[in-house]
Amino acid sequence: MKALIETRNRRTERVFLIGVELKSRNNGRDIHDSLEELSELATTAGGKVVGEGVQKLPAPCASTFIGTGKAGEFAEHCRVAEVDTVIFDDELSPAQSRNLERLFNCKILDRTALILDIFAQRARTKEGKLQIEHAQLQHLLPRLTRFWGHLSRQKGGIGMRGGEGETQLETDRRRVQDRLARISRELEIVRRQRSTQRQGRQRNNWALASIVGYTNAGKSTLLNTLTGAGVLTEDKLFATLDPTTRRLRLPTNQNVLLTDTVGFIRKLPHGLVEAFKATLEEVVQADLLLHIVDVSHPQAEDQIEAVNAVLKEIGADGKPTLMVLNKMDALNGNQDKLTRFLERHPHAVAISATTGEGIGSLLAELGSQLRPSREFIELAVPHEQAGVIARLHEVAQVVERNYRGRLAKFKARIPPHLRGEFAPFIVKELQTA
Repeated sequence: MKALIETRNRRTERVFLIGVELKSRNNGRDIHDSLEELSELATTAGGKVVGEGVQKLPAPCASTFIGTGKAGEFAEHCRVAEVDTVIFDDELSPAQSRNLERLFNCKILDRTALILDIFAQRARTKEGKLQIEHAQLQHLLPRLTRFWGHLSRQKGGIGMRGGEGETQLETDRRRVQDRLARISRELEIVRRQRSTQRQGRQRNNWALASIVGYTNAGKSTLLNTLTGAGVLTEDKLFATLDPTTRRLRLPTNQNVLLTDTVGFIRKLPHGLVEAFKATLEEVVQADLLLHIVDVSHPQAEDQIEAVNAVLKEIGADGKPTLMVLNKMDALNGNQDKLTRFLERHPHAVAISATTGEGIGSLLAELGSQLRPSREFIELAVPHEQAGVIARLHEVAQVVERNYRGRLAKFKARIPPHLRGEFAPFIVKELQTA
């Protein structure tokens, strides 16, 4: 597989980007925005973008994706510019990659291979590494016909990380298939472990909220701000990959488990979504989704649609969702843009995870959204039962308290599973406001 293999050079790989503007797509702005994001991805992977090209086509060319004439023109430009790697903004078939490699005489990648490479660099946990390897091998399997003569020289570089190659095609295929089967078994164990952990949380009756959003929208920063999780935060696409779960105590005295998930992106490879099913189950099982949006981004609305598309793909599109408009500090006083967003999304909360602005409103909204899981009751507790009073303040949201008289009286919202603990002191049920 020569297209995804590069002998490691001393210098940074020089990258040329290619996009196709199809009649079926909206307009030229879309391809420009997509190429701009592809450039960020290439930079994140460690490359240096030295140019880009676009061709307008009614439909992709079956043999080379772009027209052969335009491919020759771009290939000559890449030779002059000493380009190491050409990256296409769309997924290429194995045959297209092979033909383009011959024309350009350099490494050819598509958007899928690039994203997989970034994930391979970013994965830190065993689970994350397994998921990425599974997706990479699935992507590699149909392309083995391109590599078998070169596999003994596999070294790495953007597009392919790690792994010594074999020299026989059938041996390679069998080994890849065996490895895929082994990884699938290990990921199934991960799923069972997550299910066991989830059952433990359910016994505690703690709500689960998952943070979802476009990559680099500020999900990890928000998790750190709310819980002090200490998750890595960088101004890069896919800065963090492995999920992190932390406990958050709301002002309503309610415990919530908050999970930071992998960031989404336009044209997210389906194989990658499949590989991350074990992780994304946390999203499917969540009681509430926090959809984080970088409100300062020029394509914020497009990013919202991209996230919603992935949520639909994993079966989480019907989940209760709280939209969180992040990075309001980056608007530089452009309140009109924030106002327009709030008009389109009236139930959203505007915050800055970096400065802490709006966090109080977010916590209040979280408490309100999760309130239906609590019972509103009036209690009367003898003053000498100090342990019961302390326990009530520990686990319940105490709305009113009155210590006058022989009995201390409280109006409080308690988790349903704790009702039995306070049953001897319950005076009456109250209407939830």
